[in-house]
Amino acid sequence: MKGKCALITGSTAGLGAAVAARLAAEGCHIVLNGFGDAAGIEAQRRALEKEHGVGVLYHGADLAVPSQIADLMRDATHRFGGVDILVNNAVVRHFAPIQAFPVEAWDRAIAVNVSAAFHTIRLALPGMLARNWGRIINMSSVYGLFATVNRVDYVTSKTALIGMTRAVALECAGHDITCNAVNPGTVLTPAIEERLEAMMAAEGLTREAAVSRYLAVRQPSGRFVSEHNVAALVAFLCSDAGRDITGATLPMDGGWSAS
Repeated sequence: MKGKCALITGSTAGLGAAVAARLAAEGCHIVLNGFGDAAGIEAQRRALEKEHGVGVLYHGADLAVPSQIADLMRDATHRFGGVDILVNNAVVRHFAPIQAFPVEAWDRAIAVNVSAAFHTIRLALPGMLARNWGRIINMSSVYGLFATVNRVDYVTSKTALIGMTRAVALECAGHDITCNAVNPGTVLTPAIEERLEAMMAAEGLTREAAVSRYLAVRQPSGRFVSEHNVAALVAFLCSDAGRDITGATLPMDGGWSAS
């Protein structure tokens, strides 16, 4: 993968940042995208360049806006010659029952979680086809495999990504271009950390007890999914060893989807 360009949406923090770091370690030039503190993002960009000796570009495109996605893809192509690896990781979500779900929250979730993936794929594919090589990974979720309450935007969009993955995989099957969906379970993110802290404060729980209770109805493994392990799976799918895996839906959920 050395010298290839990897664009990871939603990569300024969390799982996306872990994927970016792993692909940089594999020798890929990196295009970061997402929101956050400008100084922190610049520090992340510089650290990846210094540690791995690769080029790193940051673009702050709002993925709800197609024209900004087009600008992101143009900048990536101008800097690195084209996007070889595309990881559609960016996500927004809102929690509410359907009858109280804000229309604007629904529209933004579909735009960022689903339509943005369509736009990045359609804009990346011409170059991938010309080079006869490409890797596309759509970051779905266990909630792309089954549903839960009060998250209609998240469940719908993550399920839609699986259908998109299959369609793209079939259209590209005659080329060395793969498209797969990765379905992580619960990764320890800042948002989940806040939930754990709220449980500890409200119920007087130790952190260990709060984690145990939180995961009891989720992952039979009893532990959070490691973002670094998800990033390693993405790297494998991008490698030569992963070239015959396409159109797949790959859970990494500690047994959650098996229960």
